[in-house]
Amino acid sequence: MATEIKIPADLWEEDEDAVITSWLVDDGAGVEQGALIAEIMTAKVQYEILAPASGIVRIKEEADAVVPKGAVIGTVE
Repeated sequence: MATEIKIPADLWEEDEDAVITSWLVDDGAGVEQGALIAEIMTAKVQYEILAPASGIVRIKEEADAVVPKGAVIGTVE
């Protein structure tokens, strides 16, 4: 079963959206749980996304995409 990679919903109050500034891994890459895999930016905060599980990353939202809080941006299979 795939584990979702989500934009945290509790990082900020004012901003509703974030921008995926970069994926640090390619689609289909293997990762270990806790590895740094992406960076996002809000109006006030830059935040690093860590792999929620070990496995193969499947990217659903590309870099530069604007996504809402809590959005699923990929999975780890």
